[in-house]
Amino acid sequence: METGNIAWSNGTLHLALIIDMESPVGIAYLHPAEAPSVPLASGPALVEILTVEEGRARTSQRYAESAVGKRLRYAHHTATTEGNWHVLTVLQRDAETGLEVEAVLRAANGGRTIQAVTTIRNHGSNPVSLQAVSTLALPILAGHRPADAGSLRLASATSQWLGENQWTLEDVRRALPDLNLGLHAQDQRGHLLRASTSSWSTGGPLPTAALVDADDRWCWMWQVEHNGGWAWELSETRDGLCLALLGPTDDQHSWLHSLQPGEEFSTVPAALAISQEGLQGALADMTSHRRALRGLPASSGPAVIYNDFMNTLMGDPTTQKLLPLIESAKSAGADVFCIDAGWYDDGTDWWDAVGEWQPSTARFPNGLSEVTDAIGLHGMGVGIWLEPEVIGVRSPIADALPEAAFLQRNGTRVVEHGRYHLDFRHPAARAHLDQTVDRLVRDFGVSYFKLDYNITAGPGSDVDASSTGAGLLGHNRAYLDWLDGIKARHPLVTIENCASGAMRQDYALLSRLDLQSTSDQQDLLRYPPIAANAFFSVLPEQAAHWAYPQPEMDDEEIRFTMATGMLGRMCLSGFLDKMTAGQLALVREAVSEHKALLPEIEASSAFYPSGIPLWNDQWLSVGLRASERDLVTVWQRGHDQNELTLHLPRWTGQEITICWLGSGRGFETKWDPSGYLFLSATPRSRHPFAATFTVQAA
Repeated sequence: METGNIAWSNGTLHLALIIDMESPVGIAYLHPAEAPSVPLASGPALVEILTVEEGRARTSQRYAESAVGKRLRYAHHTATTEGNWHVLTVLQRDAETGLEVEAVLRAANGGRTIQAVTTIRNHGSNPVSLQAVSTLALPILAGHRPADAGSLRLASATSQWLGENQWTLEDVRRALPDLNLGLHAQDQRGHLLRASTSSWSTGGPLPTAALVDADDRWCWMWQVEHNGGWAWELSETRDGLCLALLGPTDDQHSWLHSLQPGEEFSTVPAALAISQEGLQGALADMTSHRRALRGLPASSGPAVIYNDFMNTLMGDPTTQKLLPLIESAKSAGADVFCIDAGWYDDGTDWWDAVGEWQPSTARFPNGLSEVTDAIGLHGMGVGIWLEPEVIGVRSPIADALPEAAFLQRNGTRVVEHGRYHLDFRHPAARAHLDQTVDRLVRDFGVSYFKLDYNITAGPGSDVDASSTGAGLLGHNRAYLDWLDGIKARHPLVTIENCASGAMRQDYALLSRLDLQSTSDQQDLLRYPPIAANAFFSVLPEQAAHWAYPQPEMDDEEIRFTMATGMLGRMCLSGFLDKMTAGQLALVREAVSEHKALLPEIEASSAFYPSGIPLWNDQWLSVGLRASERDLVTVWQRGHDQNELTLHLPRWTGQEITICWLGSGRGFETKWDPSGYLFLSATPRSRHPFAATFTVQAA
């Protein structure tokens, strides 16, 4: 084949690659409809490879037009199926360096999301110093035509501790101005770049974002699926916008990988969804992809978890404090009771002494088993908090493990906030944690682990690596392998992913783990935008939202915090043992209603009927589209605005029935069959107020 194209499809998503022996392979068409019978023009190279030896063919900041990437030429391809996945493998070669590049594209059966991984093999005689390798590079196409950058909006987000999932929607031209590239007969040299820092994959910009056209019709949504360094960029050529998805890079993550002759390197996975049903449609497609990555039954794991930490014991558990909480958690309807931080230390100043993971004898005079047995006798699963990747500088394990079991730079252990960071590439580090997990399962019947991660690793480790970033990538991948081993040995154990709230909510981890903590935010008024926007990045059935009712709250405040936990996976906390019977009844009612909704939550996709919730919005809303009805939560956090309009296009032209969850009516409502529901505040909906309701055809 000298010229032509490769046509590939999973039955729902259709792809065309241009094959030209004078150019590298590029994506010319990627669309939910079949390719049109019109000439297809080649876009940017499918794979870009930036090396120290050659760099870019044309100078810029973009991860495009690399010297090696421009020389790649098609060799062959195969199309196969692997279980539920349709797989296209495309092989290219660079004659000068001897590099062989394999791009693997796959899509789940019936899905509209494509996932990519790139593997480079060095068949040459000289080492190659890789600085960046794209997982996926492609033009932004509306069908077979370039999308109009002037009509596109970028949905993107940043996170920080206590302020996770802060999404915005802005015109692309605010970040990528029209430079009149045609006049200059050159492509853009700059770019719009977002990248992670260190080992908090979502501790700043998020690896998930989307482009939406002005009519909310075309939408392109992507995610980089890695628990460490990643980058995505938008840039512009004279032919249109381009997107590149990457793992760690030299410029952003101090990643430099020396690829020796005979060796190979694979990028981290990334995925792209394409929809003609706007942001909601693309999010639904990405939601389906995330479920396909997990490959698990929807109803796996416990329904409601009680955790003693948030706004309650805050890392200071004892037998005396826990036993009454266990009884009240069971009364409220919890399925798991998780003992959070502090169980392993005799004092309260345990931060820099963690790592041995032996139960405190001062906190539990009759042994931890007195507490775990009580949990089991109340019919709940035993949960426990663990922070596996750290060893406190005062911990006895700090001297018991070999030096090579820790991340190091320049011959010195990396220290962050009084803690060393384990290097999971070393077998002693993994063995220590394997023994810890196995012992807790065996001796205390633990069936639920909350895995936390409260420090970062800095740039990484230069031990047995060609760069600190390469050492960190090796550790990140070894940590995933360790998790796979835990799940293989203990398949019935549920694992919650936590990292100072949600500093690692990525699908390298979430394809393996069961739940994702969405925040450490203790203020019930500041949690709603975090919880609502979590569904952009996390499956509804994995989004562990705190509900932390307290005895000092009035009834509406209790309803408010319970509503925040209603449409994800409820993570219950609070001093339930000190509540009145009436207060506990409100909690019990909400837990029961949440459990009844779970089968629908586990098969739903999110939508935003009043737009993307912003941090300071007085009114916010989020919906989950189930098969027969919509599930909606609305929060009112202020009084300056008296009315909220919800767009519910699914029910256009129909009469609807609204069913409020919880005691009594939430807001006054007025339905317009053109698809709009108007909510008005009532005397009951004073600040703060929130309610969950269902919408279905009358």
